[in-house]
Amino acid sequence: MEAALNTKNEDILIVGGGIAGLTFGLCLHAAGISCRIFEKASEIKPLGVGINVLPHATRVLHDLGLGPALSATAVQTREASFFNRFGQLIYTDRLGTAAGYATPQYSIHRGDLQQTLADAFVARAGADRLVTGVTCNGATEAGGSVSLHLEDASGQPLPTVSGRAAVACDGIHSNIRKQLHPQEGPPRYSGFNMWRGVTRWPAILSGATMIRAGWLETGKMVIYPIRDNVDADGHQLVNWVAELARPLVKEPRDWNKPGRVEDFIAAFEDWRFDWLDVPGLIRGAEVVLDFPMVDQDPLPFWTRGRVTLMGDAAHPMVPRGSNGAGQAILDAECLANLLAGGHDPVSALAAYEAERREATAKVVLINRVAPPDILIKEIIERTGDKPFDNIEDVISKAEMAAFQQRYKEVSGYDLATLEAKAGIQ
Repeated sequence: MEAALNTKNEDILIVGGGIAGLTFGLCLHAAGISCRIFEKASEIKPLGVGINVLPHATRVLHDLGLGPALSATAVQTREASFFNRFGQLIYTDRLGTAAGYATPQYSIHRGDLQQTLADAFVARAGADRLVTGVTCNGATEAGGSVSLHLEDASGQPLPTVSGRAAVACDGIHSNIRKQLHPQEGPPRYSGFNMWRGVTRWPAILSGATMIRAGWLETGKMVIYPIRDNVDADGHQLVNWVAELARPLVKEPRDWNKPGRVEDFIAAFEDWRFDWLDVPGLIRGAEVVLDFPMVDQDPLPFWTRGRVTLMGDAAHPMVPRGSNGAGQAILDAECLANLLAGGHDPVSALAAYEAERREATAKVVLINRVAPPDILIKEIIERTGDKPFDNIEDVISKAEMAAFQQRYKEVSGYDLATLEAKAGIQ
């Protein structure tokens, strides 16, 4: 272990081997910058459920040469379709390359994405550059370098390691975030709980559709495939999320807490449509997880000297806009580019915060009040939560498109913005 922990002072120290940390490590390696990642888990395992990676972030992953690996593993999502709780189609919005983007939108098992990133990092940077089974309890800056305070899986202290800068990518429970903001309050509960699962199921609709149906007060579902051809019958692995208003009944933010179908299935028991048996999908899951929808208020700062935050450690957000992973990936690219551009670490970290903190704060806040599926709430209010005869008697296509465009613009992945950035590069 001690040999693995030896670092040179020119290393960039990355705390956390999740999506943010591994992407940052790959970006640094591509720029010729020495780094080392310290991960709490004893090994990288394909844990979790589904996530989406939007085109602004898949561009970064493709630039890193990961397009073929991701395309072989993920589903390239072609459209988002919005339904009311009666199974009536409201609107379909084209996504990814189907909408004209240069790179796809990927629906992928979180573990598959993390494993793809980890395999690439180890292959390129070396196995000794990803140190597992190590917890970081804090960071101390002195004499033009920063040191990490580490312990092993049994809680025994390890020798400190030093580098040019430390970047906390250790997620929602980040110890470095707690160090920088010791007075921060508890997570902000939205009033809504989600239950998540994955089910082997025949292709739904196009087989590449993200489905958003219903609304939070009476029950909302988000459903999308994350793996193709998972058995001899050609079934997909389908990720689903059930969301429902509920008082907070447990301490927040335990991603691995098992859930009980009987706690929420009543809201969806009559959701049997000609295109999907929703209660059948839910009951078909091997494992159900229970998680309150929480976030944190945007921080007044991320950075102190040679220490900064990235990804969920910097800006945890309510998972309602398929944007958490994407914003972490954009963080990684931004800071790596600044470090590669000749900035010393202190000025690079300050410039990174100046560029990314306000941008991500906007996403955190819009996810609370106006995520993409706010369109469904608008239809419910206009129809009195009753079936409609013709959606265009309720709302025009142009107005529905405007709901989607607003979120894309705030999140930085509207087509015009990405095309303009591509023209500059």
